Amino acid sequence: MAAITDRKLDISASIAGILSEEHRPEHLRVLKTFTAALRDKEYRDAVEEEAFSSLLKVFSRLRDELLTMSCDDHDLQSVALQLQLTAECFRAQRNACVQSTRNQSLLRELGFIDVSLKHLSFLQNTHVQRRDGIFEPLRCGIQFIGNMLVGNQTCKDDIWQMSFPNLLQQLLSVDDEKAVNYASMVLHTCLDEAKVEELSDPQNIHLALKVMELCRTQPNLDWTVIIATQYFLKSSVLVESMYSGMSHHERVTLLELLSAHLQEEDSEECGIPPNVARFIATSFQGGCGAVLTLATSSASSDEVLQEALTVINLLDVLCEMTSDHTQFMFLQEHPNLLVATVELLRQVHVIGKASKNIFSAAQNFTFNPETDPASQSPVISFKAHLIRLIGNLCYSNTDNQNKARDLEGIPLILDNCNLDSNNPFISQWAIFTIRNLLEHNTQNQDLVAALERRGTADYSALKELGFVVEKRDGGLLLKTVRKDT
Repeated sequence: MAAITDRKLDISASIAGILSEEHRPEHLRVLKTFTAALRDKEYRDAVEEEAFSSLLKVFSRLRDELLTMSCDDHDLQSVALQLQLTAECFRAQRNACVQSTRNQSLLRELGFIDVSLKHLSFLQNTHVQRRDGIFEPLRCGIQFIGNMLVGNQTCKDDIWQMSFPNLLQQLLSVDDEKAVNYASMVLHTCLDEAKVEELSDPQNIHLALKVMELCRTQPNLDWTVIIATQYFLKSSVLVESMYSGMSHHERVTLLELLSAHLQEEDSEECGIPPNVARFIATSFQGGCGAVLTLATSSASSDEVLQEALTVINLLDVLCEMTSDHTQFMFLQEHPNLLVATVELLRQVHVIGKASKNIFSAAQNFTFNPETDPASQSPVISFKAHLIRLIGNLCYSNTDNQNKARDLEGIPLILDNCNLDSNNPFISQWAIFTIRNLLEHNTQNQDLVAALERRGTADYSALKELGFVVEKRDGGLLLKTVRKDT
């Protein structure tokens, strides 16, 4: 214990000595000694307040000097040393907080949070010639803030109050992937349900949009994806606020994350609130016509394409929500959702048959259109997914079964039982949907039995459902098939 006490006194005196001298490379060695010592838990738990007070004075002096030197480009060596000393101060602070509530509280009481956040803001906005020199202190500084947050609600609240929303957005905008990753971790650690509500306010929404931008531009940053799925998607107010402020390109990213989250999570654990599902359904209904523009030459602009892709991804999310997620089956009753889906399928089908275009059926099975980027079309599987959604909406729902019949949706779906390389599994989805339309619905069964064969509809596919269609007296008769035949 005596050795530790002597060591504490020596280091503390050395740090205090920096204040009375012009900064020299020797001072960097002093700070590195302190940083290394703080890795030891026994030493870390025994550091006295005086050492941290001296460190704070050195740290504050460095910021003041950098404020005056940042524009003095002829003294680059001095600026480089100041930045190295700043990074080492942050490292010492970072190490001091590891598994030490005592040191977190002590540094907070001394004012390290306020000075550190101001220093980070300065570093992000400074205009030194060697700008890459700021990345090391930025990384260390953000790591220090992250360590202050861990297990300490008081520090968490202080840091949120002092950094939200502008400084957090500045740190997420640093041109350094590691710094952005650390900043994302800080934001994630700060967040809770109440703070997500704050993000929904119009004056703060830019921070949430920045996170979503990073999800799109830097998908390898795990923390931003975690923030979006654990917090953003579980707030209907925030989802609607972000969506309204996004470009179509950004909306696609949001919807892709939502779809992936629904596929990965168990039925009852996805955490997506009902109002998000209602918003998705309403957005699909309001914009679904945009996808039809892809059939014309005017669809060449990126904005038109992105608007159509938004519709396509809205459809994908609706398909996932109504598949094995019982909490979203209220969408079967969503006003006019089934009507809009059947009508869009009709329009796409008619356009595809009228002339050769992006919606036309194809028989090119030499490639896999879902995995071959060179052959990828924006509407791959679109018709199949429209049929899938109709099937989901009609599952065990007599009202929707009858409505689909009144909309003349049954012949339309039967006309899509043929193979189509632009719509993999479309015949299987058509069969699935016909099954849901016929189940326990004699009127729909009678309709199919009375239909005359028309177009290229492959009614023999109904055999997979337990039915066979026989031609009799110029019409069609639907008969059940015994399981042993």
